[in-house]
Amino acid sequence: MPEKYNAAIIGLGYIGGADQVSGDALGQKVEDLDGTHFHALFHHPRVNLVAGSSRDEGRRQRFSERSGGVRTYASWRELLDGENLDIVSVATYAPQHAEITIECAQRGIRAVYCEKPVAQTMGDADAMLEACKASETLLAINHNRRFTPAFRTLRDRVAAGDLGELTSASVQWPNGRLGNVGTHMFDTVRMITGRKVEAVSGTLDLSKKPDCRGDDFTDPGGWGILRLESGTMVTVDAADYATLPMCFRFNGTAGTATIDFDNITIDFADGTNEKLITQRDKTTAMDIAVKEIIQWLDGDVPFSYPATEAVDTLETIVAFHASHHRNAAWTSLPLQEKERKVVVNSG
Repeated sequence: MPEKYNAAIIGLGYIGGADQVSGDALGQKVEDLDGTHFHALFHHPRVNLVAGSSRDEGRRQRFSERSGGVRTYASWRELLDGENLDIVSVATYAPQHAEITIECAQRGIRAVYCEKPVAQTMGDADAMLEACKASETLLAINHNRRFTPAFRTLRDRVAAGDLGELTSASVQWPNGRLGNVGTHMFDTVRMITGRKVEAVSGTLDLSKKPDCRGDDFTDPGGWGILRLESGTMVTVDAADYATLPMCFRFNGTAGTATIDFDNITIDFADGTNEKLITQRDKTTAMDIAVKEIIQWLDGDVPFSYPATEAVDTLETIVAFHASHHRNAAWTSLPLQEKERKVVVNSG
């Protein structure tokens, strides 16, 4: 195995390049993120971050200064032509994910670390899976809770039966955006329960709240119900202008687990409770993801998060849209061909 792996970042904005100027445009702080592609790759001892690309000259200049002179390109294709790479982070907006990921796979790059949602359409997502399978490229999707220790602990506790038999769940969050925020929430439900979504009844919030990423993106929130395997029902409350806190509840015959943003409490039926340690140290979820990508490249262990489950999460979001257009009628997964063509206009 090589002593170090060469990596590059395509998309040098807020989460890709740790660019606070880009964060300011979104009203968000880099320091509040659970990692960035730049920090996770740049500080890993087994990674050489050799290049980055962005169409924005200011982002390229700031990235070069931040990284101590790492090469930059205006074109991601020129970057791929000019560098010998093992890992590529795809930190662009969702419309570019499929094209870049497929090109990386076809060029034999061994690992692609892609932002969420995986793509805008089911067709694009499937094409990404097929290309990566054909080239034996690892496709890792940045749903960060998949790599957060406390969330993994809760997943394992639920699987071990500590809550008893799951009976229902609920998820809520502010500011809508099923594609950009809901992708994290639905993927977390899939992770914690270990159950696929079998059907969706959804109603979109059509208040047309402007998207912080610009007029090209229309990503509504909404309300609905997910029916999981074994018949478990999950209620969803995510209006565009909601101010309610981000929260999950997983209810079982022996207890309830509540996730209040990142704080996890298990309340047992006998009246006792337990809090899972969730405070972050200097190791972020993205640091853990990169660590596990390196372990996969070394051939040591299978990767912990199959990209097929990220595609399942996209299908849940698409089903939400499809259900809305059928007056919230139950929409079964896998989706039919017409439904699979729905475009999720998420940044």
